[in-house]
Amino acid sequence: MKKILLMMLMFAPLATFAQKFGHINAQEVMSQMPEFIKARGEMEAKAKQFENDLKAMQDELQRKSQDYEKNKSTMNATKQETENELNGLYQKYQQALQDNQQTLSKEQQEKMQPITTKLVNAIKAVGKAGGYVYIMDVSSGIPYISDTLSKDVTAEVKAQLNKLK
Repeated sequence: MKKILLMMLMFAPLATFAQKFGHINAQEVMSQMPEFIKARGEMEAKAKQFENDLKAMQDELQRKSQDYEKNKSTMNATKQETENELNGLYQKYQQALQDNQQTLSKEQQEKMQPITTKLVNAIKAVGKAGGYVYIMDVSSGIPYISDTLSKDVTAEVKAQLNKLK
């Protein structure tokens, strides 16, 4: 009886090491998701539009500023008006720049949230189906994950995402 109890105690720690661990490169998976590719294209187009609008404002401000510098000595009555106009244009440019950055950030969060949720749900489904204790993301900067003690489940998560389409 003592021998059986002793053997059970010796093998008990081995049972705790039988847990399964997985790892995934979430960035790689996400970058291949059609939703992500579409969202990235939309965000790039929006950013380009904002960039073009700001460039037009900047060009107008620069042109008017150069005109002001050329004609500063000859204009007396309109000098203050022109300075006020230039200050107004500059403030309008700065406000547009800030508004554009906030809009892009907000839209990016709105577009990425459902994509991230879908990926997390696929990882959870693979974890549950495979009986994994942990699935770690190697793209998050984890310094080391053992390839022998942890299984790469990237392909399984991609397959799970394909099932969710």
